[in-house]
Amino acid sequence: MMTRKQDRRYARLSLLGLSFTLAGAAGAAEMNPDVSVTLDGYYKQNETALSHRDEGFGLGHTELSLSSPIDDMFSGRLTAVFEDHDGENEVLIEEAYLQTNGLPAGLSVRAGRLLSQVGYLNSRHMHEDDFVERPAVYRAMLGSHYYDDGVRLNALLPVPFFWQVGVEAFSGDQLTEGEDDVGAYTVNTRLGGDLSESQNWQFGLSYLGNRHAGDAHAEEEHEHEEEGHDHSHATTYTGENLYIADAVWKWAPNGNNRAGQVTLSGEYFYQDDLGPHANSGDSNDGWYVSAVYQFAPQWSAGARYGEADLLEAHGDHFHSQTLEESEVMLAWSRSHFSTVRLQYTHQSADGFEHADNTVTVQYVMSFGAHGSHGY
Repeated sequence: MMTRKQDRRYARLSLLGLSFTLAGAAGAAEMNPDVSVTLDGYYKQNETALSHRDEGFGLGHTELSLSSPIDDMFSGRLTAVFEDHDGENEVLIEEAYLQTNGLPAGLSVRAGRLLSQVGYLNSRHMHEDDFVERPAVYRAMLGSHYYDDGVRLNALLPVPFFWQVGVEAFSGDQLTEGEDDVGAYTVNTRLGGDLSESQNWQFGLSYLGNRHAGDAHAEEEHEHEEEGHDHSHATTYTGENLYIADAVWKWAPNGNNRAGQVTLSGEYFYQDDLGPHANSGDSNDGWYVSAVYQFAPQWSAGARYGEADLLEAHGDHFHSQTLEESEVMLAWSRSHFSTVRLQYTHQSADGFEHADNTVTVQYVMSFGAHGSHGY
């Protein structure tokens, strides 16, 4: 039987052991990254032009992501993507970057492999989209989403509204292989603000310079893409200069987007200097407009229309191509983590072999840590 003195000593030792246990658990928690998984599966009735999803049952843009603070100055993220394309399973590293935290003067730096922030949709993960696939102009000129190895510098300007400017430098190998260390670079700006308690807006301008686009290797790369992609999101149409303008307007009753929301968005793309055999007037361009109405907390409906006027390289000449695409969708989201979507797509095209109409059923399910979506 312990004395009172031994009892007090035992209690102190027990508390000390408990404190070490809690400290160790806290340290382990700090070292454990947030893990998230997004499952994307679908059934597609017919093959369509410029699509990155095959006919029939398929695996879409399924993601496994790890993210965590590293210390008070840095955080990191790794995102691997699993897809099924032409019967081949693909595993791609879409993101592997370091991000600075708390730099002065509204500055931030991101370095590694990252999604470029050109345009409105490109910097968003594809499971955040309101439609099964990105617009046709995105699929043609950015491979649905352009990611690359490089570095980004952003500055949030000290003004009474949202104004961000950014520059990026990339290897450019995800666009067209070449010899330059910095094969691509971007300059972009975004402005936004509130029009009222229920309305807000955002406007953006982006420029992407592709120094590899004029290389003689570009023609070989295009021929290689026709025979078989390195990966399913290879960029098919390239130019030395790509300009993008985007605009978004949102309305929610009293700012409460859980009750309902209307989102109108659109982008315009213009690409020139298409290669050594292009004339000064040769260019690719395209645009889309989208309207999505969340008419109940778990239900939304949307429509999107877009066009792409393209020049496909064939040796020392180009073939003209035009694709018009109309889409309507109905989506049910049981929660922020689960969506089931029904979509009908109508394509009208000139110069595309696989343009068709199709019905697609898609599910997007996320579990684990899941951050908020972008604007």
